[in-house]
Amino acid sequence: MGFFQLLMKKKELIPLVFFMTVAAAGASSFAVYSLRKSDVILDRKRNPEPWETVDPTVPTKLVTINQEWKPIEELQKVRRATSLNRQRGVSS
Repeated sequence: MGFFQLLMKKKELIPLVFFMTVAAAGASSFAVYSLRKSDVILDRKRNPEPWETVDPTVPTKLVTINQEWKPIEELQKVRRATSLNRQRGVSS
């Protein structure tokens, strides 16, 4: 007995199959959307240190309520020092 024959025989399963198909399609499309966002990094060879490209002025939270985003000075000093070492060819 095929799938469609079963649905024609038991018509009460049609709404269940419909909603399960819609839920599976929605979950799949959200997973693909989440993987294409810039916050998710799949390729570590091209960008081995992705935290250096994060803009501190852009909030990465889902909800931000009355919060001001500003760079942390200590982290900026470390970033400048490590970028200067890379430019000079100094390895740690």
